[in-house]
Amino acid sequence: MKLSTLFRLEENLHLDRKTLINLRWIAIVGQLFAINFVYHYLNLEFPIIETHIIILVGLITNLYLQFKIKINQLKDFYSALFLIYDLIQLSILLYLTGGITNPFAILLIVPSIVSSTFLSMGTTIILGGITILSLFVITNFYQLLPGIEKFGFTFPEYYILGTLVSIIIGLVFLSYFGIRFSGESKKRSDALDKLQEVMAKEYQLESLGGLAAAAAHSLGTPLATISVVIKELKNEIGDNSKHSKDLDLLISQTKRCSDILKQISKKEIKDDQFINKIKIEDLLDEIIRSFVDTTDKAIKLINDKDKNKIDIKRSPELVYGLKNFIDNSIKFAKSQINIEISSNNQNLSILISDDGPGFPDDVFNSLGDPYLKSKTVESEGKSGLGLGVFLSKNLLEKKKAKINFNNKKNLNGASVEIFWKLKDIQI
Repeated sequence: MKLSTLFRLEENLHLDRKTLINLRWIAIVGQLFAINFVYHYLNLEFPIIETHIIILVGLITNLYLQFKIKINQLKDFYSALFLIYDLIQLSILLYLTGGITNPFAILLIVPSIVSSTFLSMGTTIILGGITILSLFVITNFYQLLPGIEKFGFTFPEYYILGTLVSIIIGLVFLSYFGIRFSGESKKRSDALDKLQEVMAKEYQLESLGGLAAAAAHSLGTPLATISVVIKELKNEIGDNSKHSKDLDLLISQTKRCSDILKQISKKEIKDDQFINKIKIEDLLDEIIRSFVDTTDKAIKLINDKDKNKIDIKRSPELVYGLKNFIDNSIKFAKSQINIEISSNNQNLSILISDDGPGFPDDVFNSLGDPYLKSKTVESEGKSGLGLGVFLSKNLLEKKKAKINFNNKKNLNGASVEIFWKLKDIQI
C-alpha cells in the first residue's frame, strides 16, 4: 500500500477542533474526579501530587488548543500529535495507579478509536501501535493499585494477561470497525456528491433550450430595428453607391440571424411539449438511437407486452438512469441487447438484458453500492467502480422505481428490471 493511500494525503483529512477540545475536557474532568474521589473519599493512598501535575499539564495543553489555535479544522498530523500526547498522559496516570489492573485501563483505546473514525488509516495504525506498546509497559511496570495492600488482595498472573489480551482485542476490533465505517461513509458521501453534480449538469442542459428561446425573443426586436435602419440607408444611398453591396450583405445577414432565432424559438416550443409528455416507448427509442453511431451491437426494443401505452413525464433523472443502464449492457454484451417493455392497468416494467457474462458473483450482492470492483477475469478491463449503477439506481428510485438485478435470464447474461406502479409514473 502506498504512503499516500495509507495516510489518505489527497483527501486532506481534518478533525474538528471543538470536537477534540470537548473530548479532552471530558477526559480531564473525569480524571480529576476519579483521583480525588479515590484519595479523599475512599481514603486510598497513591501519588496524588504527581497525578495532579500530570492532569494540570493536560489542562494547559487543552487551554492552548482552545484559545491559541484559531483554525477550526486540525489537520491529520496535528490531530495525531494531540491524541498521542493524551495516550502517553493516560499511560503515565495508569502507571501511578495500578497499571493494567486499573479498571480505567480500557480508556487507553479511546485515542485510536477517535483516529479510526476521523483520521487516516496510517495515523490509526501508529496510535494503535503506541497503545499496544503502552499496554505492555503498564502490564510489566506499575505501582500497586490503591488499596490493594490494605485489603491483602493480589491479581493472578493469568488475570492480568487476560486483561491485556482483551483490551488489545477490543482495540483492534473497534479500530477496524471505525476505519470501515468512516471509509464507507466517505465513499457514500462522495458518491452522493457525484449524484448531485450529475443532476446539476442534466438540469443545466435542460435549461439551455429555455435560455435559447428567451434569447430569441429578446434579440428579435433589436434585429428588426437594425434591419429597418439598414433598408432606410439603402433607399437614401441608392443602388449605384459603392456601399450598396455592403448594405445588401448586412440586410441578408440580419435576416439570417432572425431566421436562426425563430428556428431556435420554434424548436424550444416543440421540445417543451415533448419534454412534458412522452410515451416510455418513444423515450427508449430516442435513447437507443443515441447509441447507434457508437456501437455495432444489436439493440432490440420489444413492446409486445406493453398493453397500456401511458404518457409519462420526461425528466433528467429518468433519461440518465435508463441511458446508463443501457450503456452498461452495451459495454458487457457480446452482440445483443434486448429492452422489453411490459405494462398492464397497474404496473409498468422495463427489462434490460444482454448476452454478456452477467454480473460477477463477487459483487452481485452489493450491486447498487458505490465503488465496487470485480476481480473476475470476464470483467477485467471493463468493470468500473460501480458508480454508474449507484447513480442510475438512486436517480430512478428517486422517481419511485424499484430495481432488481438478475443473472442468466433471457439472453443468458445480466439483466436489470426497472419497475413502477402506474400511479407513480403516469401523468
